[in-house]
Amino acid sequence: MTNVFVLKHSIQIQILFEVLGPADPVVAVAGEDVVLPCYLKPNISAVDLSVEWFRVWTDDPLVHLYRDHEDRNENQIPSYRGRTSLFPEELRNGNTSLKVKNFQCILNTFCFSYTISLFIAIGTRPVISIEGYKQGGISLVCESKGWYPQPEVVWMDSEGHSLPAGHTETHTDSMDLFIVRRSVIVQETKTNRFTCQVLQQDLNEMKETITNIPGKLHIFSINSSKQTVLKKLTIDVTLDPDTAHPKLILSQDRKQVRHGDTWQDYPDKLERFNNVVSVLGKEGFSSGKHYWEVQVEDKNKWTLGVARESISRKGKISLSPNNGYWTIWLRNGNVYKARADLSVSLNLSVKPQKVGVYVHYEEGQVSFYSVEDKSHIYTFSGYKFTEKLYPYFSPCTNDDGTNSTPLIISPVSDTG
Repeated sequence: MTNVFVLKHSIQIQILFEVLGPADPVVAVAGEDVVLPCYLKPNISAVDLSVEWFRVWTDDPLVHLYRDHEDRNENQIPSYRGRTSLFPEELRNGNTSLKVKNFQCILNTFCFSYTISLFIAIGTRPVISIEGYKQGGISLVCESKGWYPQPEVVWMDSEGHSLPAGHTETHTDSMDLFIVRRSVIVQETKTNRFTCQVLQQDLNEMKETITNIPGKLHIFSINSSKQTVLKKLTIDVTLDPDTAHPKLILSQDRKQVRHGDTWQDYPDKLERFNNVVSVLGKEGFSSGKHYWEVQVEDKNKWTLGVARESISRKGKISLSPNNGYWTIWLRNGNVYKARADLSVSLNLSVKPQKVGVYVHYEEGQVSFYSVEDKSHIYTFSGYKFTEKLYPYFSPCTNDDGTNSTPLIISPVSDTG
């Protein structure tokens, strides 16, 4: 909801004056201080006035109150305490502007008849996801959030030429900030290097991300060298029982996990999932390239991917990169999605029986492949990993036996 603020002046003697605000929008950057300009004309002293900044359309409106020569903010909105001030030395010149420290949200403020608009200028660095092969090319999606006004999204090739792309999808979050998303179909090139720029030209702000897309399952692209390449990339993943949800049953070799009907006798630990039926791999990594395969045959729902070390394991969990999870899932036997900040539906021509997971830590990339037909499923790209990552597994609930088949961490085949 957009917040509206009003400044009120009151005085006991009759003095005629105007209250003036800025003619152009005031630009503010989140986390920095901002001044809401407001002046009296003629510039009579406001020292003896009552000056009140308040937010309308709320039950708790006070932002700042000056009365009887001092600030009286006992009833101030709690989120503004210690963050607002007038300019005491300027009051005698008719300057009743308000300073807000550590600006955080969009404000539409009113200085009598003058509107003061504050805009957050900078959104997030765009994130690029690779959706796979579509319409004879590779589908890339660029997403950025936290912008106001709405920015422009531009795709470019390795030489900086603009690429024809789909329309820009726009959404707004709880703060009325814009989330923008735009896809493009590209052809493989010598470099396979593409750039997404998010521009707010009025505010002269720009964020960009560059991605290098993988070729068609590049890990498997040359059969003669497959064995050598995979042995270099493959890690020996085992399941960590200290993180397993109490209804998950792990095999003795810790290579399989399924959901049971009864609670296991697991000790209560801080690192254990207590609501979502999930478990992490025992082995984490904070650099390099890593690959492993998971058998998902005969299951009608599952979730696979990686999670950062600091994720919350308690209560309800939203699987998204913003919360430290890079995952894909299957639901209802045929509904595949990538759990990006905005979920991406995946149209797979062949149901994977075994899923390969590939992580390039330094490139901020997590890719998923269907092992049988060596096809690319989805890639999260353009992230900056700053802490240890762990393989993530959820066999989901067994649904009265219809989804009782375990997830199995499989040896990487040397053939094919």
